[in-house]
Amino acid sequence: MSAAPETAREDTALAADQHDLIRVQGASENNLKNVSVDLPKRRLTVFTGVSGSGKSSLVFGTIAAESQRLINETYSAFVQGFMPTLARPEVDHLEGLTTAIIVDQERMGANPRSTVGTVTDANAMLRILFSRLGEPHIGGPGAFSFNVPSVKASGAITVERGNKTKAEKATFNRLGGMCPRCEGTGSVKDFDLTALYDGSKSLSGGALTVPGYSMDGWYGRIFGGSGYFDMDKPVEKFTKKELHDLLYREPTKIKVEGINLTYEGLIPKIQKSMLSKDPEAMQPHIRAFVERAVTFGTCPECDGTRLAAEARSSMVNGRNIADACALQITDLAEWVRGIDEPSVAPLLKGLQHLLDAFTEIGLGYLSLDRPSGTLSGGEAQRTKMIRHLGSSLTDVTYVFDEPTIGLHPHDIERMNTLLLQLRDKGNTVLVVEHKPEAIAIADHVVDLGPGAGTGGGTVCFEGTVEGLRSSGTTTGRHLDDRASLKGALRQATGALEVRGASTHNLRGVDVDVPLGVLCVVTGVAGSGKSSLIHGSVAGREGVVVIDQGAIRGSRRSNPATYTGLLEPVRKAFAKANGVKPALFSSNSEGACPTCNGAGVIFTELGVMATVESTCEDCEGRRFQASVLEYTLAGKNIAEVLALPVAEAEAFFGEGEARTPAAHKILGRLADVGLGYLTLGQPLTTLSGGERQRLKLATQMGEKGDVYVLDEPTTGLHLADVEQLLGLLDRLVDSGKSVIVIEHHQAVMAHADWIIDLGPGAGHDGGSVVFEGTPADLVADGTTLTGRYLAAYVGA
Repeated sequence: MSAAPETAREDTALAADQHDLIRVQGASENNLKNVSVDLPKRRLTVFTGVSGSGKSSLVFGTIAAESQRLINETYSAFVQGFMPTLARPEVDHLEGLTTAIIVDQERMGANPRSTVGTVTDANAMLRILFSRLGEPHIGGPGAFSFNVPSVKASGAITVERGNKTKAEKATFNRLGGMCPRCEGTGSVKDFDLTALYDGSKSLSGGALTVPGYSMDGWYGRIFGGSGYFDMDKPVEKFTKKELHDLLYREPTKIKVEGINLTYEGLIPKIQKSMLSKDPEAMQPHIRAFVERAVTFGTCPECDGTRLAAEARSSMVNGRNIADACALQITDLAEWVRGIDEPSVAPLLKGLQHLLDAFTEIGLGYLSLDRPSGTLSGGEAQRTKMIRHLGSSLTDVTYVFDEPTIGLHPHDIERMNTLLLQLRDKGNTVLVVEHKPEAIAIADHVVDLGPGAGTGGGTVCFEGTVEGLRSSGTTTGRHLDDRASLKGALRQATGALEVRGASTHNLRGVDVDVPLGVLCVVTGVAGSGKSSLIHGSVAGREGVVVIDQGAIRGSRRSNPATYTGLLEPVRKAFAKANGVKPALFSSNSEGACPTCNGAGVIFTELGVMATVESTCEDCEGRRFQASVLEYTLAGKNIAEVLALPVAEAEAFFGEGEARTPAAHKILGRLADVGLGYLTLGQPLTTLSGGERQRLKLATQMGEKGDVYVLDEPTTGLHLADVEQLLGLLDRLVDSGKSVIVIEHHQAVMAHADWIIDLGPGAGHDGGSVVFEGTPADLVADGTTLTGRYLAAYVGA
């Protein structure tokens, strides 16, 4: 009788050990075509394929999304009501899922109060440390927080004792760390009045240069009906009171043409309507105006530290909390090690572990007071990774989206080690990646394709890295691609002089950036590349900067609306049919009234997932039936928006539909490798690489002589890098100067001139360690970049 339970235990153990696969069957999210894969658990699986092939749809949109949805369902209906509702992904069956932790490349919010210290909890620990050990003692942790204002109040309170109530006087004080002048932002705003109006003109003559403030509409009636100033008098001749009323007057009720309205001065109105928004979410022309009109200076009261005088007066080991946050993290870690105080030993240990994790992951050059919105995509992703490095959790699925973004080849080795450590602790690691150095460490590879968009969405290969090499897929063929150094180099036609550059960690750098050539700026992460180019080159006249900032857009935004393509298309339809252009916008008069131009109807089911169903009236086409009767060269507006860029380029290039303005924009989209995107595809469904190239195509249309590109190979497949190099060559050959901040060795090898910064990161960098041709860099062999480039080109 005693043997039976033993046998049962053995069988149970065996059954549990059989669950060693994550099984995906029939995944159809976005462009996936009924994909089925088996992924080994506790292994490192890399997903490859051209940009837009369906990698993110499979990994993030299906596996990680369903894991998170199932975890959310374990909470009570009450708790779920406060959580984001996640719809079930389009998949037939998922099996063997474990808890998914997503570490993506989404940039951290551009909230002016968010810093590296606040997003990683390092500031919270430092505040407790100073509240316990700071001399003089000024209060609890809130007294050191630049997000907590000081509050003083006094008044009567009612005190109940037994059956009597009595009014007593009371005062209330709460000491916060926020600087009262700048409200904890470290900078103060000022308006450049010359950007708001042209003093030589009158208001009725168009003096106001603020976008949207036309005197033809309601603004003209409000300004004219207020009676505060003469609409026909030049603004420069206004009295002090008139100018004050125009710029600063507080909201005042007025009556215009029998209608009750509110008049408010220009500056408070702009502050509410424009400055309260995230700059990244603004339309480009509004953002350009704000950048021109609003100047930000360091707060004179707190000297940019964001903290009130009391918070800066309290010291630990000779430093206040502002000094500690301004230190490079490697130096801060040393300072923390020098504090010997048994009463806060657990806190010091936790803080040391957190700061050491920064160094381990290659971010030791940052400081805690660095605004999180200024971090690059790669830096933001590694910052999010920090909290997982020392985690005791195992059997977790970690999902990474191109963790090598923004990393020098030298730093990629370190990242690979961290990914393998996570796997060796017993976790499943899923990585979407393009870099051959990162693909090489995979235990298992899933290659999606063969093309992008509708041409992708199938599994082309599943197996080992060696198997991928000999598979004949696009990734397999390009895995061992190696660029050769360019033979014929272009000669510079001039130079942008940079003298004494000292932004962030730069040490008075003097350098001449050549013009008329392809100039590549290299160096390890944190060496000062972005500080040099964004701090000393961007902002000059004729310089167009294309950075890694995310594209903000709702599901109503698409490539046609973002690039401005829809404008000439609507006009062409309006002209061909003798109607107004607004009919051909799904966000305006032409929208289907049932779904308001969204094409889908969302049904809220409380705590259950929201159901999304195609609108039955417009069948997902987003326009009213009457609008779809109007055609241009035989196609209605919905059919045109369903065209891929390549087909649309041909459509608008000739015949009845010939529209040069639209054809030009489509040509730029095709140039950056987005020929497969449909014009009406929601921006929310685009991958990181696609968004970056969409931005590049849009900004190529701006008038500029110098183009600055910040890591344009982000999200690009090995096969697409060649196309990007061809595009850069065409830009230079057309007479433009191109400056590229880049880590990809193929781009370095293709350069006419290289400026290499270093030798290390943070205060170990900030100097120009090499200037010259790629061949000279390889021959020199003394810099890190030179050694990795030499290995890449086989020199």
